[in-house]
Amino acid sequence: MTAPLIFSGDMAKLDAFTLNVLCNSEVIAMDQDALGHQARILKQTSDEFILLKELEDGSKAVGIFNLDERPRKLPVSWADLGLAGAQEIRDLWRQKEIGTFAGPFETEVPRHGVTLVRMRGK
Repeated sequence: MTAPLIFSGDMAKLDAFTLNVLCNSEVIAMDQDALGHQARILKQTSDEFILLKELEDGSKAVGIFNLDERPRKLPVSWADLGLAGAQEIRDLWRQKEIGTFAGPFETEVPRHGVTLVRMRGK
C-alpha cells in the first residue's frame, strides 16, 4: 500500500484526464512520502473501504472508497482518524482546498469511486 506508482501503457496516447491522474504531483508526493508508512485499513465493509496513511509532515492522507452501485455520502470521524480540533482538508485528486472542518468529514463519493484527501491540523 506504499509503493512506486506503476503504469504500463503508451503515455503518448492518453487523454488529458488520464494523463492528469497519472502525473498528479500531490498524489505522487503522498505515495512517495519520506516517512514510508503504508496506509492502514480503518474500515472495510461490503460497500465502503477507508484507508489512512500517516505523512512525514504530521498530516494524514485518507482514501474513502465507495464500493456501492450508487453514489453515497461517506463520513469519517475524527476519533477513527486519531484527530482532534479543526483540520484543513485538501482534495489531492483535484488539487484544491475543500475547507476547514471541526468535526467529522463527510463527502459524496460516486459509485465505485474514491475521494483522496489530506488532513492537516489548523
